[in-house]
Amino acid sequence: MGRRSPDVGALVTGARDGDPRSVARLISLVEQESPLLREVAAALAPHTGNAQVLGVTGPPGVGKSTSTTALVTGLRAAGKRVGVLAVDPSSPFSGGALLGDRVRMGVHAEDPGVYVRSMASRGHLGGLSWATPQALRVLDAAGCDVVVVETVGVGQSELEVASLADTTLVLVAPGMGDGVQAAKAGILEVADVLVVNKADRDGADRTARELRSMLTMAPASGWTPPVLRTVAARDEGIDEVLAAVEDHRDWLASSGEGVRRRRVRAAREVEAIAVGELRRRMGDVGGAAAIDALADRVVAGELDPYAAADELVGRL
Repeated sequence: MGRRSPDVGALVTGARDGDPRSVARLISLVEQESPLLREVAAALAPHTGNAQVLGVTGPPGVGKSTSTTALVTGLRAAGKRVGVLAVDPSSPFSGGALLGDRVRMGVHAEDPGVYVRSMASRGHLGGLSWATPQALRVLDAAGCDVVVVETVGVGQSELEVASLADTTLVLVAPGMGDGVQAAKAGILEVADVLVVNKADRDGADRTARELRSMLTMAPASGWTPPVLRTVAARDEGIDEVLAAVEDHRDWLASSGEGVRRRRVRAAREVEAIAVGELRRRMGDVGGAAAIDALADRVVAGELDPYAAADELVGRL
């Protein structure tokens, strides 16, 4: 006997009532690309658009998880409900998140005002999981005031979080060459707040100076990212970071940049879904056999790649 399909309406109602099981089931439907995904999205839509999205990114070993834990503590002290989407590297065997339930955030495990979900990147570049945007919508609809999105920590490709977040925190650490690496990776361009974590180490002052110097060469945008110092493991400097996040939120509202960012975010999400649907339809038209046949004609010189692509699209 097959499993019963979940009642999407009941799950959305449960999530809005703060039931963590309902939130978990909805995010699982998203990650599994369930046939109910469109129904889920339609049910969530009227209840979204309220959460502040805070992105946390930076090179491996900089203390992203420790910083996220400290930020959540500060947000909870301010009375805010918080959701955390922690994107982890994927297991090459199961495809699951290697760090599972993110044990380093166990301090918040018993807090009903915090929901933590680890998500596997599953090879998706940009430091996020492909399912992150819809999972974010679930937490938004579930009444989270702030959703923190922590990227996977794979190096220089983690810029996608900036397209998803209202405010992006870029973490660096002294003694790791992170200032130079940040400039090379282009993450200075996406940073709304720069945080020198592990600031009790030698070289913290120099790292902060380097970052401020680099910022003077960045194009003017109306907002100059502050460079702050933290020791997240001891909760030092976290209040200043949260104050900077609030200042940036005020600037987003007054400048109109916040509306622009959310519009761009929605446009990219729509485009990604449309491209995914087109790929599915191409598979339905003839799948790998059709593409292989066209590839053979390209190799034989009978077709150029653009003509072959036009022929494939014309079959849709």
